[in-house]
Amino acid sequence: MAGQFAGYQNEIYLQGLAGNVPPFTTDPEALEESARERLGPGPFWYVAGAAGAGATARANREAFDRWRIVPRMLTDATERHLGTTVLGTEVPAPVLLAPVGVQSILHPDGELATARAAAELGVPFILSTASSHTIEEVAEAAGDGPRWFQLYWPNDPDVTASILDRARKAGYGVLVVTLDTWTLAWRPHDLDQSYLPFIRGVGTAIPFSDPAFRAGLAAPPEEDAPMAILRWVQLFTGTDKSWDQLSFLREHWDGPIVLKGIQHVDDARKAVDAGVSGIVVSNHGGRQVDGAVGSLDVLPEIADAVGEQVEVLFDSGVRGGADVVKALALGARAVLVGRPFAYGLAHGGEVGVRHVLRGLLADFDLTLGLSGHRSPAELHRGVLRERR
Repeated sequence: MAGQFAGYQNEIYLQGLAGNVPPFTTDPEALEESARERLGPGPFWYVAGAAGAGATARANREAFDRWRIVPRMLTDATERHLGTTVLGTEVPAPVLLAPVGVQSILHPDGELATARAAAELGVPFILSTASSHTIEEVAEAAGDGPRWFQLYWPNDPDVTASILDRARKAGYGVLVVTLDTWTLAWRPHDLDQSYLPFIRGVGTAIPFSDPAFRAGLAAPPEEDAPMAILRWVQLFTGTDKSWDQLSFLREHWDGPIVLKGIQHVDDARKAVDAGVSGIVVSNHGGRQVDGAVGSLDVLPEIADAVGEQVEVLFDSGVRGGADVVKALALGARAVLVGRPFAYGLAHGGEVGVRHVLRGLLADFDLTLGLSGHRSPAELHRGVLRERR
C-alpha cells in the first residue's frame, strides 16, 4: 500500500483547510518540553530523567547522530509495505511500545489508554510489571490487540509463577524479562523531589492484586498499604539474578522469552546459550548506568554475533522515523519506543498516544520511501554512513 502510514501527513494538512492544527505538536523535542509544562516535576522527571549526570541518555542520542542515511534515487519506492513478524507476532511495522511503568502519573487512564491506542493501530503493547492497572484490566482494554508482558523478576518464586500464569491466561504472547533494573540507579531528578511512585502505592496494581503476593501479607493492601508496600520493596528490588536461574522462567512460561538490557556481545551469546527467543539491546533509556555506552553503538556487533540465532530488538533513544530506519539498518528486527508515547499520554490520554504513534509511523514510512526503500527488509548497513 502506498503511503501505508504516511497518509497521516495529508490528514493533518487537510485539517488546515478548515483552520485546524494538530492538537499536539509533531516535533518529538517540542513534545517533551510541552509535557514538562503539563506535568509536575515529580512525574515529568520520573519519565524524562536519567541516571547520574545523564551521560548515557545523551550517548544514546549522540549514537544516532553519528550514523547518517545515504538516500538512493529512482528506486520505485512509491509502493511500500512496512509489515513484518516479530517473535511470531504479525505487526504492521517493526515498532513496539516499550514497557513504561506507572503510567497513571501521566494520565488517569494510564496503561488502559495506551493499550487501546496501540490495539487500534495493531502495534504490540508491552505491559510493565510496574503497571498502574492489573494484568487483566489492561488485557480487556487491549481487546484483540497484540500484547506482551514485561517482568521485573520478583525474589519470591511463588509470586513470579503466579504473575506469569496470570499473564499467559490473559493473552500476553511474549515474556520480556528486564535484567538491568534489579535495583534502582542513582537518579538525581527523582531524588531531588523525593519522588518514587511505588512507595506511594502507585504502579503496584499487579502485585497488590496477585493471590501469591497477597498470601504473604497479614492484611490485604486495601487495609494495610504500608506493609504491602514494604513487601513490594523486599520482593522487587535489591537482588540480582544469575544466568542459571533463567530455567525457572522457562518452566513457567511456554511462549517466547526475550531478555531486555543486553549491552555486551558476550551476554548476547549467553542469552543464545540459555535458549531464549530474543534480546533487546537496551540501556533502559540511560536510566540505570551513568556513563554507559549508547545502545546503538553496540547494536551492530551484537546483531553480527547472534542475529541469526535470536531476534534482536532495540530500544534507548528512539525519537523519530529516521531513528527506526537506522536501528533496523544496523541489525535490529524491530524497535521499542518509550518516552515519546509517554509524553503523548500526558498530553491527551488515548488520543495523545494515538497521535504520537501515528506520527512516528508516518515519519518512518516517509523516511523509508524517501531514502529509496520499499520495506524494512531492504535496509542494511550499507544504507548508512558513520560520521567520524
